[in-house]
Amino acid sequence: MREVVIVSAVRTPVGTFLGAFGQMPAADLGALAIAEAMKRAGITPDQVDEVIMGNVIQGGLGQNTARQASIKAGIPIEIPSWTLNKVCG
Repeated sequence: MREVVIVSAVRTPVGTFLGAFGQMPAADLGALAIAEAMKRAGITPDQVDEVIMGNVIQGGLGQNTARQASIKAGIPIEIPSWTLNKVCG
């Protein structure tokens, strides 16, 4: 069995609903966070085994925001990515 580790975690800035980041697609914002997480961990996209990304208020964003963001961040398309949606509570 392989050892599982979290090598890096980054969050995006918090803004108000439809505020400063209101016009930026969630996948683009997520791609910036993924790229920064890789930078902080000192790894390249081909060293990533899986992407897990949280996203709230997903309506209208398309399928699997984490997948969209990981591809935009340069993660190979063979790498699984999934989105966690935990709305308040």
